[in-house]
Amino acid sequence: MRRVIKIVAATSVAALMLAACGSSGGSSTGTGTSPSPSGSTTTVKVGIAYDIGGRGDQSFNDSAAAGLDLSVTEMNGLTFKELAASPTGETDATRQERLVQLAEAGYNPIIAIGFAYAVALGKVAPDYPDINFAIVDDASLSKSANVASLVFAEEQGSFLVGSIAAQASKSGSIGFIGGVNVPLIQKFQAGFEQGAKAVNPDIKIAVKYLTEPPDFSGFGDPAKGQTAAQGMYDAGADVVYSAAGGSGAGAFKAAKPDSTWAIGVDSDQYKQPALDAVKDVILTSMLKRVDVAVHDFIKSCVDGTCLTGVNTFDLAKGGVGYSKSNPAVEPYEAKTDELAAKIVSGEIKVSDKP
Repeated sequence: MRRVIKIVAATSVAALMLAACGSSGGSSTGTGTSPSPSGSTTTVKVGIAYDIGGRGDQSFNDSAAAGLDLSVTEMNGLTFKELAASPTGETDATRQERLVQLAEAGYNPIIAIGFAYAVALGKVAPDYPDINFAIVDDASLSKSANVASLVFAEEQGSFLVGSIAAQASKSGSIGFIGGVNVPLIQKFQAGFEQGAKAVNPDIKIAVKYLTEPPDFSGFGDPAKGQTAAQGMYDAGADVVYSAAGGSGAGAFKAAKPDSTWAIGVDSDQYKQPALDAVKDVILTSMLKRVDVAVHDFIKSCVDGTCLTGVNTFDLAKGGVGYSKSNPAVEPYEAKTDELAAKIVSGEIKVSDKP
């Protein structure tokens, strides 16, 4: 299984890099069929259930959408349907209803974008044993025969942007904003802190989580993100990293007036058209290649053997990394790439816990 992932990721990573930066936004609920001008066509119908923010969040969901978009481009006749999570009032029951809606409509495979779907998928998957499911960011269902877990080494990518933050900081003070205080986001915090301290052991790191579970609105509340970031900048931080989905846009807005630095997450946010007004303060982004995972899973199903079990996308497999779109990051690339090589070789071990 790991060999399959490595082969597919290696052949598609260049195209996917472009796709991750070019998601078009728009409605996160929709249907479509890829064009099939010539050659063989597929009968695969893909269902996507997005997390809060949906397509157009310029972050996590958009990266997933980019993987779908590339699959649509490559695979003639592929049919798909996208369903969006509600910005408020999301429960396990509503997530379960969304998955059942796709299953009853005959979509196979079905991809749940985000760990919040774990409980719902755990109830739905056994009822539809002939449907192949995947879930991003959760491995609790790895023993289910018809579920693939698509997980990432977020701590490794966050280590790299942490090193960049420490190199770029003039004040010796930086900040981390997490959307919701859950183990997944703590992995981002852990890597960021380790990367920063690898460059400057004495650096000060402020940490703020926007919400506590079961309140997941911290992934879609730019106003809270802006308030949290502004507090850090006012206290002396000059680089702030947000692992908060759509809330990160607020951190960028807070950085703008004083031209302090912000670091994005998941997709290359410097290249997101919706963020053009603040792109000059986005130093880099931690790339979490949800697009790679989604594309690889869809391709495996089109090829006739859907991935199952736990599939981990780490730095060595191109599953995480950092963006180099903003020329301002260039002075820090050599040191960061050196650290990346040491992570891949095993010389540096990055903990996933703060």
